[in-house]
Amino acid sequence: MKNPLAGLMQQAQKMQENLTRVQEEIALAEVQGESGGGLVKVTMNGKRMTQKLQIDDSLLQEDRDMLEDLIAAAFNDAVAKVAALKQERMSGLTGGLDLPAGFKLPF
Repeated sequence: MKNPLAGLMQQAQKMQENLTRVQEEIALAEVQGESGGGLVKVTMNGKRMTQKLQIDDSLLQEDRDMLEDLIAAAFNDAVAKVAALKQERMSGLTGGLDLPAGFKLPF
């Protein structure tokens, strides 16, 4: 009985190490959200911190409300891409584990 428990503990430790590694990789990753056909671009890291905002010069002459909407849409696109990146990277960690529906890592 000791061997199966030891094996389970080793698997849990390896999973924790993998989780930490993946979290570090995600934090360093960069995604780019955009709107207006690429006229507004937001670069964000995996911690959802904005690294860069680019606004095409042609938009600076446009209506302020439209520009604000495009900026908000670009931020929302970037946030959605970070969430998708996290989901993709974390899904590999569960491997063969049979987790309940809706159970998310990290805890």
